[in-house]
Amino acid sequence: MADIAHHSVSVAGIVVDQNNAILAIQRRDNLHWEPPGGVLEINETPQDGVRREILEETGITVDVGDLSGVYKNMNIGVIALVFKCTAMSGQLIVSNETRQAQWIPLSEAERLMNPSYFIRVSDAFLSETPVRSHDGQQLLTNTSARHYNSRPREK
Repeated sequence: MADIAHHSVSVAGIVVDQNNAILAIQRRDNLHWEPPGGVLEINETPQDGVRREILEETGITVDVGDLSGVYKNMNIGVIALVFKCTAMSGQLIVSNETRQAQWIPLSEAERLMNPSYFIRVSDAFLSETPVRSHDGQQLLTNTSARHYNSRPREK
């Protein structure tokens, strides 16, 4: 009998404020900076999962917008659905999963995040939805971004 592939699905939100700063977290477990997000629970929609994860990790309530990208970590089989979000209310907090939660300029996000996470931020500003693969740190160069949605995004 053939091996059955097992994947995990995660969700994340790219939250941009009125100054074009990005909501980012520094994880407690590995100290990496990334957009807030986590594992999608079996009983929730992707949008509900994004709302829950962002609120738990940052204290910010969001309105979840369009899907901004799909990313697969080829080494561990995690597929991430990333959505563009708008902050609605709340105050920044830290949680048992986050060491820090901050609004950071786009240039700072690029400096702090590894490429496989910063691409999620930069892709949120595209008019199409890319599908990409990475190894947990770097984008895989032998795979190209494929774009699906043809409708432009609102800024």
